[in-house]
Amino acid sequence: MTGPEAVSPLLVGAGDMAGPDRLLRVVDALAEAFADLSAGLTVSPPRTVVGHGVRDGGGTDGEPAEPKLLVAGTAVWERRGVGSVKITTLTPDNAGRGLPLIHGVVVLTDLETGRVTALLDGAELTAVRTGAVAALATRLCAPEGAEELALIGAGVQARALLRAVSAVRPIRHVRVHSRTPAGTEAFAEWARGEAGPDVRVTVCDTAKAAVLDAQIICTTTSTSGREPVVAADWVAPGAHVNVIGGTHEDAIEVEPVLLADSFVLVEDRAVAVEDAGEVRAALAAGLIKAGDLHELGALARGAPGPDGRTSVFRSVGMAIEDTAAAAALYEAAVGGR
Repeated sequence: MTGPEAVSPLLVGAGDMAGPDRLLRVVDALAEAFADLSAGLTVSPPRTVVGHGVRDGGGTDGEPAEPKLLVAGTAVWERRGVGSVKITTLTPDNAGRGLPLIHGVVVLTDLETGRVTALLDGAELTAVRTGAVAALATRLCAPEGAEELALIGAGVQARALLRAVSAVRPIRHVRVHSRTPAGTEAFAEWARGEAGPDVRVTVCDTAKAAVLDAQIICTTTSTSGREPVVAADWVAPGAHVNVIGGTHEDAIEVEPVLLADSFVLVEDRAVAVEDAGEVRAALAAGLIKAGDLHELGALARGAPGPDGRTSVFRSVGMAIEDTAAAAALYEAAVGGR
């Protein structure tokens, strides 16, 4: 068979997504996609999430058991003429098997012809776009000269966040804490090699020690609980906080009272009210109102940012992010041939 119909989809693996240039292309694509979302030029339909089973042994210490998840999301981005479908699995007890938390695949399509143009590694794309959306929020909110980064969590997403935040701010000191000392030490060893000799990496015994005085704070745990990992009074005035983890809509990483006096940034107001644990808890306690939530797309279009106030970005992930990231990574891969 000959002709355009015979062209096979491009396979885009983890190696094709690596490097600061590709990462910044994804950050810029996300800025465009969220600006379009804010302007009503595109939509991001809700994802389909199916829970099944629980973590071996069920919940502990009063926390709910962590379900395994099958997640499907799809969106189109007409500005770029692309659409995507992502299927991922999240399996909390995979750590005990020596396997990643997330597996998946992203199918990128051409809207004009309907042709499948690329198949992308879903787990790696999720890590890249999660880091990139936090980098976008950091670029819009954090002090330009911020050098101190605190990471709570030491898994795949923590690695993605370190790469991403370092691409938009001049990070010189990284402090990391997680609940597994061996994992934290492994992360620190990797981070020293990744960041280079000019960046100091410190392992902290407590989350408080990591967070105190940090200018940028990122939480990347897989908690399913409602007990915050980071207390509000640990966060320095004017700091920027990226809240990334949590496995369901009521999971909390950061004490909700922090939102009361902060500039609260979300991907989409309605989605955050539905799916973001800290936002839901702060609303229920009367600490904030839905109108206090600022949307990422509005800032990307030039709306005022925090102007020196403490800022909190609460991400939940949206299908349009996968579409934008897939488009940027596909274009980079094709351009690099």
